[in-house]
Amino acid sequence: MTTDTDVLVLGGAGVDTIVHVPELPLPFADSYMIRPGITARAGQSGDFVALGLTALGLRTHHLDMIGDDVEGGLVRALHRDNGIPLTAIPQPAGTKRAVNLVGPDGRRLSLYDDTRSGAADRFPEATVRELAATSRHAHVVITPPCAQALPLLREAGLTVSTDLHDWDGANPYHEPFALEADVVFLSTTALADPERTMRDIAARGRARIVVATAGAQGARLLADGELTHVPAVAPPAPVVDSNGAGDAFAAGFLLGWLNGEDPRRCAGYGAIAGAHACTVPATRTEAITRAELLARAGGRPGATVSSPSPSPSPSPSLSTSLSPSPDAGATAAPPPAPPRWSPRR
Repeated sequence: MTTDTDVLVLGGAGVDTIVHVPELPLPFADSYMIRPGITARAGQSGDFVALGLTALGLRTHHLDMIGDDVEGGLVRALHRDNGIPLTAIPQPAGTKRAVNLVGPDGRRLSLYDDTRSGAADRFPEATVRELAATSRHAHVVITPPCAQALPLLREAGLTVSTDLHDWDGANPYHEPFALEADVVFLSTTALADPERTMRDIAARGRARIVVATAGAQGARLLADGELTHVPAVAPPAPVVDSNGAGDAFAAGFLLGWLNGEDPRRCAGYGAIAGAHACTVPATRTEAITRAELLARAGGRPGATVSSPSPSPSPSPSLSTSLSPSPDAGATAAPPPAPPRWSPRR
């Protein structure tokens, strides 16, 4: 069967209402006058990963449960306008939504509507199998009902990546994702000992690569048992919002990984993409393009990423022929994920 999709993204489609506030934490007051206003736009974790991958030239398909509501219309329009195929399973409870309070420094506090999913939610098995059969790789967001799809993705022979966001290393909700993925992203925000958690994920699960991002402190990369630090540098423009930075990092990393590149170079790509995301206002969803990423990576022949081959999975052994440029390890990693296990960033 032909491979029509490089990355099948599962979950994480929804709408954010953006509220700019004078500071975080926000002091109690009866009211605030908000400028530049309050804006609702489509774009949660799965949406941002799909946008990032598409901008980088990877064929992407998004699967999630969407409501027949205004928010669902925004999600559908986002995918249609960006040429991203979307398989929308009806969600009677409505499309996922959140309110983001964004401070002047780009930090945010996210408030999620927890009524828009249920324990009984499921993707139809036939749909998952059909989409997986024509895909190379799956990126699985930690929103319901994605955990139930993991065995089907494995059965189809796909490699899997996931983002655990601000997992504390103990919450059992995250474990199916942590232990079933080949590539695991997470934030160091809630980790007392990031290296121990990273090595535990690799030892107990399938992961060959674990990446822990730490904002201005860069990122830690664990690849085949070797731990490497990926330093951070300043983004290319002022930071206006950290929303979507972790998703952009994942997209950039996967661009290199699916091409069989050295994990350190993949992390460099992720850091460049994450830094770019921090310069995009919260009310917009633009992602770094392939040309921009490669130019910032150095533009040397060694930094060129070829078009992904139609093979069902990456090469069993990651190539080390493209050693990272000095800039690749010094590019900016994204800011930390939001203060909960939220399905995004």
